[in-house]
Amino acid sequence: MSRTVVRTLRQAAFGTLAILAMAGSAQAVDITGAGSTFVYPIMAKWAEAYKVAAGTSTNYQSVGSGAGIKQIKANTVDFGASDKPLPPDDIKASGFVQFPAVIGGIVPVVNLPGINPGELVLDGKTLADIYAGVITTWNDPALVKANPGVKLPNTPITVVHRSDGSGTTFNFTYYLAAVNADWQAKVGADTAVEWPAGVGGKGNEGVAALTAQTTGAIGYVEYAYALQNKMTYTKMVNFDGLIVEPSAANFQAAAANADWKSVPNYRLVLANQPGKNSWPMTAAVSILIYAKQDKPAVGKEVLKFFDWAYHNGQQLAGDLQYVPLPDNLVKLIEASWASDVKDADGKPLWP
Repeated sequence: MSRTVVRTLRQAAFGTLAILAMAGSAQAVDITGAGSTFVYPIMAKWAEAYKVAAGTSTNYQSVGSGAGIKQIKANTVDFGASDKPLPPDDIKASGFVQFPAVIGGIVPVVNLPGINPGELVLDGKTLADIYAGVITTWNDPALVKANPGVKLPNTPITVVHRSDGSGTTFNFTYYLAAVNADWQAKVGADTAVEWPAGVGGKGNEGVAALTAQTTGAIGYVEYAYALQNKMTYTKMVNFDGLIVEPSAANFQAAAANADWKSVPNYRLVLANQPGKNSWPMTAAVSILIYAKQDKPAVGKEVLKFFDWAYHNGQQLAGDLQYVPLPDNLVKLIEASWASDVKDADGKPLWP
């Protein structure tokens, strides 16, 4: 075989290897996201399963909704996640597309020896008074009246709240403001507020840890954290005046009448919804991506990830007591991807 032929064969082989390497790298498009700690338990499960299904790694940073919004605005991640949906003006100014990913519930959790999960009942006004520092011991008359037959100790209440900008806090304080006029007037509702009392923990993780470590503490976390950490959660009195337990079914009941189609950018707050089974602190997690994708391969992979989660991740969501989005809402969302998410040349990324 001549040297020329050998050289040609070598060049062809190297060329084939280069093409294969390029193809492999094209397929291995990894994505990054940041934000909501509320959604982290299911996001972690989805990422793990999607890696197996599609080979794509999803690096999600559980840093809080406020930090997630800052990161997507700075274009340092491929998507942001927030439990507080952004208003239309902010969406437009930032060049975002916003859509919900999943629905969950915020639950009060307590550290009271001798009290079992679901044994204690709270109503919204009393919960707000606890967080306002008005009610300071567990045997306060308001708590005793709401819990006949439950032996409540004369233990000081340690209020635990978020120390970071938080969509969970937005939904929690939104609910407190809706049911307690004093809270509305003095504190209000936002991702970060001037807390009248208590100590702060970073993320749902930090609130769960502080509550678990402090006898007499009360905190608020996404329900999956309560389950995973075997925490004592409370029941609540809902909008209709009925006592309800936290559960996927009751989160679904709160979201059942939500008219997603009627609001721009899917901006709905689900707290304090009517209905005999509705859990009063139900929330949806919003995903934020850029409408104009300068890295179209990455942008498309983000959409593929959430498409997979909608159609294949329902069981994982249900296992953690999140509520998957209904099929009609998923169709609306994916239609909005097709019309609103484009590459630098204005071509649709989806489907």
